[in-house]
Amino acid sequence: MPNRSEVRVITPGLLRDWALPVPVGGKESRGTVLVVGGSRFTPGAVLLAGVAALRAGAGVLQLAAAESTAAALSIQVPEALVIGLPETSAGTVAADRAGQLGELAGQADVVTLGPGLTGIDETRDLLHLVLDAAGPRTPVVLDAYALGALSHEPGLLAGTGRPVVLTPNITEAGHLLGRDPGDDLDAEAAELAGRYEAVVSLYGHVAAPDGRGWREESGDAGLGTSGSGDVLAGLLAGLLSRGAEPVQAACWAAFAHAVSGQRLIPRYGRIGFLARELLDEIPRTLATV
Repeated sequence: MPNRSEVRVITPGLLRDWALPVPVGGKESRGTVLVVGGSRFTPGAVLLAGVAALRAGAGVLQLAAAESTAAALSIQVPEALVIGLPETSAGTVAADRAGQLGELAGQADVVTLGPGLTGIDETRDLLHLVLDAAGPRTPVVLDAYALGALSHEPGLLAGTGRPVVLTPNITEAGHLLGRDPGDDLDAEAAELAGRYEAVVSLYGHVAAPDGRGWREESGDAGLGTSGSGDVLAGLLAGLLSRGAEPVQAACWAAFAHAVSGQRLIPRYGRIGFLARELLDEIPRTLATV
């Protein structure tokens, strides 16, 4: 296996030799993804992550977001079960241990926490609720404010053996590192993976806690658009729900995210496409590796 000095480039050939599981049977064989996030003012983040999970092959989708947005989300994503979570006067989602969220997290095959959340204290409560309720081998994807919450408790995942994938941007990586990241994102991803005992996907740089590393090199400036990270988090969750291992899901997701953006360039230019337009490209990108 490669060590940290042997970061492998993610290519179609590498992925073909690392084929994704092909589920058989009904939707249950492709797993249930639960996405938790979406404050009153950012419900679209949950929508993007959830639809990306379906586009990546998840069988069942569940969304948990601010109660004031639940009805609209259920109409926008009719394929999903949608539950409303209590919210503060500022629209921040609050944990509800007596509600349905714990039950859903306990039954889900994959949980994604973070897209669209606000409020660091409330997010910490949600993080603890999800980790307490989910099975010990249930994969968890942490994104956005969930990463900020994790940075306040850096030992939270240590020794648990739980399969976790972190999807930080540069700012969030800085919070997790406790310093500004340097230019060597392979090294920064590796440090984060070791520190938090989780797989890390940092702008196409994927690192595992055991020191293995990969790099996706076809991503372009257009991916730096609002909502793009939510799509990546959901894409990862969908691949995990199909049975992919965390590092495999992270590498495939990094590639599919980048190449889906490349497919949009002829229509919209390098920086003109929207995050939601990535969603329809995902299945074709995965199918044509």
